[in-house]
Amino acid sequence: MSDPFLGLTMLMLIVVVILMGFPTAFTLMGLGMVFGFYAFYNPAEHWIDNRVFDLMVQRTYGAMTNDVLICIPLFVLMGYVMERGALVDKMFYSVQLSFRRVPASLAVATLIICTFWGIASGLVGAVVVLMGVIAMNPMLRAGYDVRLASGVITAGGTLGILIPPSVMIIVYAAVAGQSVVKLYAATMFPGFFLALLYLAYVLGWAALNPKIAPALPEEQTRVPVPGWMRRFEALYSRNMLVGLFAALFSPRQALAIETEEGRFTYWKLVKNAIAALVPFLLTACTLALVWWYVVIHPQAGEAEAPEGLEELGAPSADAGPTAADGSATAFYLWFGLATAVALILLVRYYRNMTAERLQIVKLLVSSVMPLAILTIVVLAVILFGITTATESAAVGAAGAFLLALQAGTLNWKRTKEAVFLTAKTTAMVCWLFVGSALFSAVFAILGGQALVEQWVLALDLTPLQFMILSQAIIFILGWPLEWTEIIIIFVPIFLPMLRHFDIDPIVWGVLVFVNLQAAFLSPPVAMSAYYLKGVSPPHVTLKQIFAGMMPYMLIVILCMIIMYIWPGMTLWLPNYLYG
Repeated sequence: MSDPFLGLTMLMLIVVVILMGFPTAFTLMGLGMVFGFYAFYNPAEHWIDNRVFDLMVQRTYGAMTNDVLICIPLFVLMGYVMERGALVDKMFYSVQLSFRRVPASLAVATLIICTFWGIASGLVGAVVVLMGVIAMNPMLRAGYDVRLASGVITAGGTLGILIPPSVMIIVYAAVAGQSVVKLYAATMFPGFFLALLYLAYVLGWAALNPKIAPALPEEQTRVPVPGWMRRFEALYSRNMLVGLFAALFSPRQALAIETEEGRFTYWKLVKNAIAALVPFLLTACTLALVWWYVVIHPQAGEAEAPEGLEELGAPSADAGPTAADGSATAFYLWFGLATAVALILLVRYYRNMTAERLQIVKLLVSSVMPLAILTIVVLAVILFGITTATESAAVGAAGAFLLALQAGTLNWKRTKEAVFLTAKTTAMVCWLFVGSALFSAVFAILGGQALVEQWVLALDLTPLQFMILSQAIIFILGWPLEWTEIIIIFVPIFLPMLRHFDIDPIVWGVLVFVNLQAAFLSPPVAMSAYYLKGVSPPHVTLKQIFAGMMPYMLIVILCMIIMYIWPGMTLWLPNYLYG
């Protein structure tokens, strides 16, 4: 029985029931069963023969056989293990020392760590709580404005759900039938660009109004240089790079230095020399990897192809050389420019390689490097097609256990907690998919989907107008609802209409991801505000936290406008990597 207005009633009722506090997954299933029973009701049949029960079984089986969902428990396990096993406080300290001469250095360090840690864990609540414990009190003691302190923690903590690897992207891929790998590539630049906009806002506000972020006292910006480094400088050179390499060839004086751990050794000399070279090695490896992937790797692939055999869908041979020559010339120009800029920056950096600078590099290497290597490996094996998203999630989970083991924080209690929370979160997502599958099927059977499509098409909108309308609806829904309800319930309503307006579902999906950042920053359901309130001092009120979050909502809108004007920010990387 088709009744479109009953379908719309069902849609409005789900919002009301969720706002009343009922569990989303079971609310979806309950409403789907009740309205589905009515839609399939046949007086001539016994009630137990109602086809809604068959629909329930079919939709449950279809959701549980979705291979994309296998990524979720592995990435969630990776996040929970790293939440309990990594050294966030040490990372915060080392990054804050690195930016000690920048205005609002504590806020800048907080935003950077929130972004970096959010990428590694993908858990918004965990990142906000951790950074609230570590960074909130130091910022308040330093005289920072409460709005500034709360805003950078809540806004920065939500970035982890946007920048891959992210559970939200996996859920959208399963709902929209899109490639997780392409969506990961598409969200890389917009995610980091949004973080850059947040950083620019913090620096701009601090520069215009220094009172909101007073300069830190000298004792909080002093780098803890060991005594042996001072003695080493006196014996060799104030430039530690020059002195370390001189000592490698003439170690007699260096080996006579006494340190806190005993006599200075040649192995310690080698380790410090390697630490001093880390900025150069990272830059060189990055440039070499780009050169290999763009220049050498395609040539190796062409050499392996049989002679005379063209790839299916490849461009014609006539148009190939000109396009290839043009793109190659542009790459060589950009690569040469990037190499020259990197060389200038490295020369400037190493020209003043003092003991303080070397100590900061060593702190960053010990605290940030292990987590950075794990994150880069997980993303690289996905984006370069070395593994599937599921396999890379397994690599990330195994790496998280190794990281926690190396940090000495892996024990049975924490492992049990991480596994339990992973099972709990995965079960919630799976039940949401089952409930959503049943709900959307009944909604379509009642004619609600067709009615919404007819209404939108009757408005005779342009693609831009439809884009604005759909994103505005999602933005408004983000105020009372969380991202899970929006993607699983409301996003499928818009997906069938994208083809009519010739809108790429990947572009539209990435805009939704950025838009949903507002769901974490908009009252009254802004969960990041409540996470932060739970670990903040008593005098910090929810009103102050909400006031600190509001400007970041405007930044989200600005980012969406720039993304629409410049779609290459979203599509360039997936098009380059996968065609």
